[in-house]
Amino acid sequence: MKPFIPANQNLLLNWTAELLFPTLLKSMHNINEIVISEEDKKLLRNHKDERVLLFTNHPTTAEPPIVFQLSNIMGSRFKYMASRQVFDWGFGLVGQVISNIGAFSVIAGIADRDSMKASRQALADKGGKLVLFPEGEPTSGENDNLMPFQSGLAQLSFWALEDARKIEKGADINILPAFIKYVVDATEKEILRDLDESISRIERKYSIKHWDKNILRRFLTVGRYLLEDAEHEYKILAPRQHDFNYRIGRVRHAILDNIADRLNMKNYKKDEDAIHKLRQIFALIEMISINYPDPKLPKINSQELEWAKREAIKAFDMIVIKRDYLISYPSPERFYEWLARYESYVFGKTPRAIGGEASHLPRKAYIKFANHFKLSEYYPQYKENRKQAMETMLERLRVDIQSLLDEMMQLTRPIIAPYDVGDDMIE
Repeated sequence: MKPFIPANQNLLLNWTAELLFPTLLKSMHNINEIVISEEDKKLLRNHKDERVLLFTNHPTTAEPPIVFQLSNIMGSRFKYMASRQVFDWGFGLVGQVISNIGAFSVIAGIADRDSMKASRQALADKGGKLVLFPEGEPTSGENDNLMPFQSGLAQLSFWALEDARKIEKGADINILPAFIKYVVDATEKEILRDLDESISRIERKYSIKHWDKNILRRFLTVGRYLLEDAEHEYKILAPRQHDFNYRIGRVRHAILDNIADRLNMKNYKKDEDAIHKLRQIFALIEMISINYPDPKLPKINSQELEWAKREAIKAFDMIVIKRDYLISYPSPERFYEWLARYESYVFGKTPRAIGGEASHLPRKAYIKFANHFKLSEYYPQYKENRKQAMETMLERLRVDIQSLLDEMMQLTRPIIAPYDVGDDMIE
């Protein structure tokens, strides 16, 4: 397999994708509608002929096609980074399509020079436009949280600005921070019925009696059973006085460390945080999967590779399940995020956050933009102190996107009173 897949712009395919977009978005992601204000549509169109670097959150695999629709609203075409393994989905058909509408591949976690070169070129071109997801891969699956931003994106931005100024004196890059919020498009009655049916399947598998508990208490009870099941599987003794977050943290680190040991990973530090470990493991698995030309990669057979993938998904499930996230604001969307993790762990379903099944119920995707700014604002500081300038620019971006997240929380409401857990608090 080729390590790098370049982007093309096939006009016929772009037009076809635009025509079929509503149908494809519904069938692949169960999204009924994309909602964006007239003011933000005007913002996009005002930048049609300018260089644009668009940053947005990336909790699932639905964001790239949504951003494709933004390019249609703008009346221009974006370039996108996409995980290299995505190009092999559907026996390579997915790669054929997305590469012809502007996507090029990137292997997260390594110095992917081809991808870096393509990114810089996309922005250096007159009127060039690039979409970046600062949270990187793998996606978190949590719409109401942001993963740590990857610092390399700030460096890429400034390099692209310098490339552009070699072509055009005084060139600038417009930074557009955005946030995408998903809201379940169903009545509360429909939501509660579906959640009841879904959690009941897991309760039956584990012979759990729910005794007419509310849906939040039932989710917490199932979570306790799954945690105990995982502790037993990975031979972890967790004293009762330790809380749920501590115990599940031990499980995810045990899974990740076990993968690293089995694959004999180099430069793997067991005292790193779980997200860093997961990114490192996913990057290694991806490189092995595509036969990346590196003699230092571990030599494993297909069965061992599939085992590593399954275990990495388990760790992924464990990283995102946080007690306070659900009980503090038990909205439909957060219930379904937990349910996706449960179904992945119990039934082996691939979470939709990393390319699995679409959501149970239809959703709407709301998009909102923060105030745009020009990268040149930070260039004088970059010339004086590169590290500080990159940190300052990235922090502004993080604050802008976090502010959008906080503002858009009001689009959905809890369906159970927060903290209504009775004796079922997972502690």
